[in-house]
Amino acid sequence: MSSLSTPFQGQLHAVHVLGTTSGAHVGSLAGGLVARGVAVTVCGPAAAEADHFAGSGARFVPLDLGRRAAAATDAPAVGALRAVCAGAGVVHAHGLRAALLAAVALGGRSTPLVVTWHGGAPAERGMMLRWLERRAVRGATVVLGVSSELVDRARHLGAKDVRLAPVAVPRPVAPPPRPPGDGERHTHKTRAEFGAVDRPLLLAVGRLEARKGYGMLLDAAARWAGAAGHEPPPLVAIAGEGAERAALERRIEAEQLPVLLLGRRDDIPDLLAAADLVVLPSRWEARPLIAQEALHAGVPLVATAVGGTPELVGDAAVLVPYGDAPAFADAVTALLADPARRTALSVAGRAQAATWPTEDDTVAQVLSVYDELTRS
Repeated sequence: MSSLSTPFQGQLHAVHVLGTTSGAHVGSLAGGLVARGVAVTVCGPAAAEADHFAGSGARFVPLDLGRRAAAATDAPAVGALRAVCAGAGVVHAHGLRAALLAAVALGGRSTPLVVTWHGGAPAERGMMLRWLERRAVRGATVVLGVSSELVDRARHLGAKDVRLAPVAVPRPVAPPPRPPGDGERHTHKTRAEFGAVDRPLLLAVGRLEARKGYGMLLDAAARWAGAAGHEPPPLVAIAGEGAERAALERRIEAEQLPVLLLGRRDDIPDLLAAADLVVLPSRWEARPLIAQEALHAGVPLVATAVGGTPELVGDAAVLVPYGDAPAFADAVTALLADPARRTALSVAGRAQAATWPTEDDTVAQVLSVYDELTRS
């Protein structure tokens, strides 16, 4: 591979600019690029280093973009990023704020800028965000959209070169092997922890934010609770933290809903193993991680038909319209009452997951783009 002049002994030097999300993807990508001889520097929030980049071989420079970068007026961040990008062969920004800041930092330089767009809900796009989207995609040499919907949106906004790049993230780590029978005991223990030994357990994972649709999920939980009769209703366990926690807690308590807020958890594989279903009630998703984890693990998924989710799961999940709590509740109830359907979805989910790009595929695609952009 040819490269532009860099201070890294002839290696291509790729600077990755990380916003507030996508750390798992960038960590996987950085490690793969380093393994293939690329010198990688990652600029991002300090907390991301320990979570995603320890042992990746990439150099990490703490740089918190926050939300100030939306207006490209964060002079210290621009100056710091401009210094890091000096001599880089390519700069790769992840997310729109990171993209805009990188474009400003590269002003006047010929360094190619690649932007991976993980997206945002169209319904949430105000005037400022639409401006940000337009500036970011038009300032990029190449835009990589993680779903077909984002590719179409970037083209509509005037991007020069847009390509579909459905990113892979590290496959979920399976729980360690246990002696015969111990796995069942561990699953029983997890369910007992939540009080779900004799009732269905539904798992939701994601930040406690309005766009994740937890209000609709609580509406559905209210329907299950009201229709339970003599049978205990499904118990919903939500793993995640966020700004909506207090409001959700108040409603759960006031309405006595069968919902538990678990907080941040680092044992998602164990929770998946204990769950009967995974539920994803989001207003919008590009390529949701929990959907990937559920299908890899063979856990049936009920999700909203939004964003890139239908493209991701195909026929291997039950999809309902966003905002339709009765339809969501009915889909879950019907699936819980149909063991054969759950088994079929488990098999279909693993088969669908096998069609997704691997981490190696993602690294190879990105490396091909870098080579194209830096070829003499």
